Amino acid sequence: MTARKQRLTVTVDPELVQAGQRAVESGQAESVSGWVSAALEDKIRRDRMLSRLAASVADYEQEFGEITAEEIVAQRRADRQGATVVRGRRRPGTRKAKSA
Repeated sequence: MTARKQRLTVTVDPELVQAGQRAVESGQAESVSGWVSAALEDKIRRDRMLSRLAASVADYEQEFGEITAEEIVAQRRADRQGATVVRGRRRPGTRKAKSA
């Protein structure tokens, strides 16, 4: 971002203002303005990545055809079967109840 800042007036939900203030109080942000700026930068980055992903999917589908719901289900199943499950040690008394 540029060194020079611009003032912006916005209306947000009170919970968001409180979250920004808590971030400042806990030292996670220098100011609410800085916290909001960081959130906007994250949003821009995320939107760009999603746009590139959408373009990649469109390119793939143009070459190979539309990805079907059945293909997605089959891929999820294959991903689960090929996954390595890693779990930390359980603490005493935290065992899950088996469902019926």
